[in-house]
Order: sequence, then C-alpha cells, then structure tokens
Amino acid sequence: MTAIQCQYTGDLHCTAQHGPSGTVLKTDAPTDHDGLGESFSPTDLLATALGTCILTIMGIAARRRGWDLVDANVSVEKTMTTEGPRRIESLQAQISLPVSLSQEQKAFLKRVANDCPVKRNLDASITIDLIWSDASSTAL
Repeated sequence: MTAIQCQYTGDLHCTAQHGPSGTVLKTDAPTDHDGLGESFSPTDLLATALGTCILTIMGIAARRRGWDLVDANVSVEKTMTTEGPRRIESLQAQISLPVSLSQEQKAFLKRVANDCPVKRNLDASITIDLIWSDASSTAL
C-alpha cells in the first residue's frame, strides 16, 4: 500500500506528497475550469500516469531482456468532454521507440504496453488510442 497525502492550499491549488519518497507535486485547476493552469491539473496527472506507466512497463520488460529503451517517449493528448459531466473523453498516446530496436522487440513492447496497469484500469471508461512510431517518426 502506498499513502499519498493531498492538501488544498487555496486558489484551486493542491499539493500531494508521496509517502514513501516524500516527493511533492502541485496541481492547479485548468484555465478552462476556473484555474490559472500554473501546474498539472488532476486530469493531466491521469494522462501523465498513462504515459509514464506505458514507459515503465516497457522499461521493466526491456531491462529484463537487456534491451536499451533510453530515448523511448510517450506524448499523451487529453481531450475533455464538452457536454454533460466534465470528464476525460479520450487519451491519445503517441509512443516513440528507439530505432535501434528490432521489429520483433518493438512488437513485443507493443504487447507489453497494452497490459499497462493504468491503461487496464481506464479502458472501460475512456477511449485510449496508442499510436506507434520510432525515433525517426516513421509509423511502425
């Protein structure tokens, strides 16, 4: 179990402290929802969780096999609903893998990424698209 302590600090800002490490992050409401957009919004953190989870789960698999995943990256675009209750409508993750990886390694990492725990927990409620490319931006 991991404890995260969250505190409202005023003016739509919050802090969150990661219990095990003590690391602190700050949030702000987005500009389209009464905030100043001075930091990640709570829904930005959810999009961030998807991107970093994909990289982490692929990193674990790559490290276990002795593959170099340095410079892999994920760019996540979050789209909010425009009608009805405010919620994340979709997340589009553009995933770029190092060109040094073989096609077999890339295919394996694609399978691994689809098993990311954050993605598995969000799949039923949010449209999630994974778009793959290599470092030269050529589609796989």
